[in-house]
Amino acid sequence: MTTTQKLSVQALQWSGHSLKVLDQRLLPETITYDEYNDAAGVTEAIASMRVRGAPAIGIAAAYGVVLSAIQHYPNGDWQSAVEQDIRQLATSRPTAVNLFWALDKMRGLLAENPPEPVVALTQLAEQIHAEDIAANHAMGERGADVIGDAKAVLTHCNAGALATGGYGTALGVIRSLHQRGQLQNVYADETRPWLQGARLTVWELAQDGIPATLIADSAAAWLMKSGKIDWIIVGADRIAANGDVANKIGTYSLAVLAKQHGVKMMVAAPSSTFDFSMENGDSIEIEQRNPKELLADCYLNEGSLVNAWNPVFDVTPAALISAIVTERGVVIDPGLHGVRSLAPC
Repeated sequence: MTTTQKLSVQALQWSGHSLKVLDQRLLPETITYDEYNDAAGVTEAIASMRVRGAPAIGIAAAYGVVLSAIQHYPNGDWQSAVEQDIRQLATSRPTAVNLFWALDKMRGLLAENPPEPVVALTQLAEQIHAEDIAANHAMGERGADVIGDAKAVLTHCNAGALATGGYGTALGVIRSLHQRGQLQNVYADETRPWLQGARLTVWELAQDGIPATLIADSAAAWLMKSGKIDWIIVGADRIAANGDVANKIGTYSLAVLAKQHGVKMMVAAPSSTFDFSMENGDSIEIEQRNPKELLADCYLNEGSLVNAWNPVFDVTPAALISAIVTERGVVIDPGLHGVRSLAPC
């Protein structure tokens, strides 16, 4: 990866022969990078949420394909071995479309039979990484243009450098607003049950010297009622053709509350997050994680009458979204205007 931008937070570090992944489950108390040398390790890193965030998942998967090629080329039927690793990577998380987008690009390059496949795949993975960072900066500026001066904004989950190649989607907009001096304060939801807002977002903002205020998820409605915020800014894991947005669980409820209180809702995401094969959000598969992530140990015995429902994402209808921002452009009121103008050429 090459970029002239200084990255204060890096979720992924590519050495040319291995991928180092910041274990985000341990932040902010511990900063630890796990090093992977094969696709199986990268698959596990994604599935276990060491790396998370739709763009970062896609980038990690691309590097996973490179590691597979390094491991198997040119031994025997190496193409079949790499294809098997690609299929395994695709099973790691079901909702974020960036994962499948990146794997499709890597698979497409393999189909061209490049003379030096490891070199070609490495270059493509590094390109995906670098282009994501550039897209984040473009989104940051576009989103800041839309918002202008703001008393404060609220963000949910973590859609920053930790969730992307660098800079961030939702936090990219916040960074750009802060650099322009157009933002007085940033509020961050805890984002239960994994507490990405509490553990990751406020930590990441602090690394860049951006003041942040943490709130309980249940305090969001009262925050809006108080008139303290103008906008909610979130990222996305998949955007359907009609503009419906899948994002971290709790985003839908924030959008409903925002509508009630006259607060605007912005979604910032790269164009790789769009899935134009899905007409609307009803078709988006919502990942269900282990109930153990919610339940106390005393409820985990075999005869327990207590279970847990643990969806990781929800879908916000386009009608509740004020603006969708990508590196390609902005759609105001996507529920009225659709998002086809943001489709790749």
